[in-house]
Amino acid sequence: MVTGSGPSPWAPPSRRAAAYPTGRSEQEREHSVYFTDRGIEELEGRRGDEEVTLGWLAEQLRLFVDLNPDFEVPVERLATWLARLDDEDDE
Repeated sequence: MVTGSGPSPWAPPSRRAAAYPTGRSEQEREHSVYFTDRGIEELEGRRGDEEVTLGWLAEQLRLFVDLNPDFEVPVERLATWLARLDDEDDE
């Protein structure tokens, strides 16, 4: 069970984003961990020092979706978000 005063980790992203704007403080991160933060923290801990190309990442995302088709939409959203990070028109 996740505790904290913020929204549920399963809340729609818009509610979570409003409660925790980009750049959450260290205290907020310690007391309210999104369910996905666990996996992100494991990735950072195990492979955080490695360097990969975006081509490699794209191939891994394709493989993941092939093995887990239920995650096609979230992976597509992540890939699109990453691809457009530098686009000023989307802000």
